[in-house]
Amino acid sequence: MSLHDDATLVLKEYEQGGEQGELRAAYLDHLAAHQDGMWKACEAGHITASALVVDPSRGRVLLTLHKKLRMWLQMGGHCEPGDATLAAAALREATEESGIAGLTLLPGGPVKLDRHPIPAPCNWHLDVQYAALAPAGAVEAISDESLDVRWFAYDEVAGVADESVVQLLEATRAAL
Repeated sequence: MSLHDDATLVLKEYEQGGEQGELRAAYLDHLAAHQDGMWKACEAGHITASALVVDPSRGRVLLTLHKKLRMWLQMGGHCEPGDATLAAAALREATEESGIAGLTLLPGGPVKLDRHPIPAPCNWHLDVQYAALAPAGAVEAISDESLDVRWFAYDEVAGVADESVVQLLEATRAAL
């Protein structure tokens, strides 16, 4: 199965109503119209994969201060040819950007979808967002893509991150 096929299947199984259901339909339409819709080269936009790294036992999340955007965000980014599945892409990105070995994705698939504009020529990131559980004793490390990585208590996230990250945290906590 190709990564494109896996993403289509994941999105078909993502059953949410309201705005999330509308995004799901838009993502599926995008993939149906663009065989290259998984890749950064797709100028109409492309699917990305991210994961919010959580430590539920301590009520905290790990965020990265993105080097280019200078914003506190979840770990994530572009799919790569070696990614067998969308979930694998999210887990790879979370591991690379957090420096934490042994992360595991929360069972049940993605917790949220988020579409956001990016500069031309690509236009849109169609982000499929997962939650990754940090193992006990996890030690983070700053990657080349980050200015910093830091743990924040759940109630601190709204003070440092934008609304999309706050909503991702809410969706993750609901799924825990």
